[in-house]
Amino acid sequence: MKRFLEGLGGLLLVAGVAGVIRELTGGWFHFMGLTRFLTENVGFLEGRELFANIVVAVLGLVLAIAGGRIAKA
Repeated sequence: MKRFLEGLGGLLLVAGVAGVIRELTGGWFHFMGLTRFLTENVGFLEGRELFANIVVAVLGLVLAIAGGRIAKA
């Protein structure tokens, strides 16, 4: 479970940061377009793409930290 949380957290962190960079550069940075599908296909996130990507990055950081704090059984 520890490795899973750390891996998922790392993936979400990279995807969120890539999404933030994509939004700040006007969309020309297409690396890991995972968050593009999230922000374009969810109606209530329209116009809030930068905020959604920041939330994804913070969630990834929290999961990575939580995975690191779990003691080995």
